[in-house]
Amino acid sequence: MKITTNRNELLPALLQVSSVVEKRQTLPVLANILFRVEKGMMTLIATDLEVEVKTRISVDAEEDMDFTLPARKIVDICKALGDEAKLELDIQGDKMVLKSGRGRYTLSTLPAADYPNLEAAVATQKITVAQNKLKRLLEKTQFAMAQQDVRYYLNGLLLEGRPGKLRAVATDGHRLALCDLETGTAEDLDIQAIVPRKAVIELNRLLNNTDDDVPEVELQFSSSHMQVEFPNGSFISKLVDGRYPDYAKVTPMANTLQLLADRDLMKGALTRTAILSNEKFRGVRFKVEPGVLHLMAHNPEHEEAEEDLEVEYQGEELTIGFNVSYLLDVLSVLDGDTVNMGLIDATASCLITSNNEDDGARYVVMPMRI
Repeated sequence: MKITTNRNELLPALLQVSSVVEKRQTLPVLANILFRVEKGMMTLIATDLEVEVKTRISVDAEEDMDFTLPARKIVDICKALGDEAKLELDIQGDKMVLKSGRGRYTLSTLPAADYPNLEAAVATQKITVAQNKLKRLLEKTQFAMAQQDVRYYLNGLLLEGRPGKLRAVATDGHRLALCDLETGTAEDLDIQAIVPRKAVIELNRLLNNTDDDVPEVELQFSSSHMQVEFPNGSFISKLVDGRYPDYAKVTPMANTLQLLADRDLMKGALTRTAILSNEKFRGVRFKVEPGVLHLMAHNPEHEEAEEDLEVEYQGEELTIGFNVSYLLDVLSVLDGDTVNMGLIDATASCLITSNNEDDGARYVVMPMRI
């Protein structure tokens, strides 16, 4: 039973699915990729029982067949071959022989029947969006997701249906990121889905960030799963079973003090000041007065950094501390050339937006004592 393809076709497909495979497995077969050959098409499938990725390529095959191969080994072999290498996969019992040029590589297989199938429930909500717009939505919010928080529902990203919009929200309890995507649909989406952290990162990696000519994807939601249909494959993830906190309660609505600054200049000043901040707490003190922002940082070695930045600010003098890493994360994804920081007092959260009206993103950062 032989399959013929080439490296330039097979390797991108392998890379698409293989990152889902975990290094440590509860089941040996989960370290493998499932290959399903049918009518001249080969479907590659990988899963960790929480996330599943499928992609399809055309091949020349003598007959239909299913088999599994070790993910890491088949990827490494294909990476090491030449760009235009022709590949012949020959299934011989519980072995697969890969031939390319003068090379011959024999890998062990595991029964395809043992490979788990992540079946998504019947979708109750569907929406079609451009890949680059969905990727932008994820990139503007995913950095604020928690990592291994005991509040498991924070270890993911909330996708919420709003009137004419799909909203993404992420928070780790210290900062919050929110972004809206205009859907162009007349009906409202009845969606409250918490997508796990790994699934968000994997989906973002799969999405194409080029122009609008790239085919759209369809998001399908059920009570327990999210499925994304690509032109040549699919992505399935289980959803987090939990209730996301009411993020509106922590979003400042009335900011009495407005600070406007050049985004790139502020990012550069914060980057330099952060070098001498406490490596554990990453604190930087803001001292704001009309027209000037004083940035100050120090560390246990009694080293200090100070920098002044011209800003637009007409309020009363205010001193407030922030985790500089949180601010730099926001400035790295913010659109526009001007950052707007809405302040209330030294103990209230700061609301950060840009001067780009089409940005659709808002960020909340809690202050810290320094």
